[in-house]
Amino acid sequence: MSPRQKVLIVDDEPDIRELLEITLGRMKLDTYSARNVGEALTLLQRETFDLCLTDMRLPDGSGLELVQHIQQRYPQVPVAMITAYGNLDTAIQALKAGAFDFLTKPVDLTRLRELVTSALLLPAPGTAIDRRLLGDSPPMRDLRKQIDKLARSQAPVYISGESGSGKELVARLIHERGPRANQPFVPVNCGAIPTELMESEFFGHRKGSFSGAIEDKPGLFQAAHGGTLFLDEVADLPLPMQVKLLRAIQEKAVRSVGGQQEKLVDVRILCATHKDLGAEVAAERFRQDLYYRLNVIELRVPPLRERREDIEPLASHVLKRLAADTGQPAAKLHPNALDALKSYRFPGNVRELENMLERAHTLCENKLIEASDLRLAEGNCAAEVGVPDLTQIDNLEAYLENVERQLLLQALEETRWNRTAAAQRLNLSFRSMRYRLKKLGLD
Repeated sequence: MSPRQKVLIVDDEPDIRELLEITLGRMKLDTYSARNVGEALTLLQRETFDLCLTDMRLPDGSGLELVQHIQQRYPQVPVAMITAYGNLDTAIQALKAGAFDFLTKPVDLTRLRELVTSALLLPAPGTAIDRRLLGDSPPMRDLRKQIDKLARSQAPVYISGESGSGKELVARLIHERGPRANQPFVPVNCGAIPTELMESEFFGHRKGSFSGAIEDKPGLFQAAHGGTLFLDEVADLPLPMQVKLLRAIQEKAVRSVGGQQEKLVDVRILCATHKDLGAEVAAERFRQDLYYRLNVIELRVPPLRERREDIEPLASHVLKRLAADTGQPAAKLHPNALDALKSYRFPGNVRELENMLERAHTLCENKLIEASDLRLAEGNCAAEVGVPDLTQIDNLEAYLENVERQLLLQALEETRWNRTAAAQRLNLSFRSMRYRLKKLGLD
């Protein structure tokens, strides 16, 4: 028979302590109670706990002090903060300090049981992370540590980074390393949903609620219930939808289009955008209150040019995958090709590297990729298109081809790889756009 898990309860109100003790006892958990920070510290020294529930205001200190102490001394113990109703600033402080989650008074017992169950499912910290996030440079080692830490929290996370840097992969790893790993991970590109369908897509609709609604349909929030909803390109949400999203996050409930009642949803929110969300707020294109709800913790994904030592192992991995996909021997990089890659700025980041190598893998001779197969202008260490230094150009055709590639990539990234929209942005016909993409190996 396995030993029962132990929970430390810290609250100076006897009624709250008793309520928590009875509820957790019915969940077959052993509870230890403390009335203040001092008693809690003594119990932490004597016993090994699996979870701590602490009030924010304590007679001899703050629950935040306890969160920080446990983070430093007992990082394997998740802490949930109990705050006064409506005191959102306090809850956000707790999450930033490292709390797993928070509850508001009066304590909702259903919510309490959900929180406790999730917290007790957390894996031990420091477990080897999924190697899909390739690279061993200092920025990547730091990123892995942050992912591991954020996976042990239910705090909303804003993942910032350039297009193609791997933001969705980071979101998936946060989900998979946390207690919601066996529940749905639902990614959505906010910029790809037509404005008139957004409310229905996010919250669902009832049959007959609008023309074309031939049956009841759940929305993305309902699909992610119990799991994680990843809002990619969240800066592209129109302002009216931002208001509705804010309410859904605050109330933890949604009402479908045409529905009469709200339904509770238990969803962790992760979001990302390649835009500067703070600048979008300053420009009044993004609501400040929603920004603060989404950006409780920011996680920056470094661009490829900030971790050039990762280019070689990344390239090797991509070439091995391409060989496996085609059933052919893996191509190798000539030293001059590797030098060219390491001096390139990669505006499209890892995604651009993958596209570049896929094209070169097809074009190269004898399974050896040379610098010329990458179609990069010699000496080009940046992606900007400006007045070139003519003394550095010994192949005009290659230089012009590279300029064209960068313009096409930029238009594609800015339109989230919508070829029709990218063609319109460049004043090209769709047929011309398709031809150029094929010619440059970007199709």
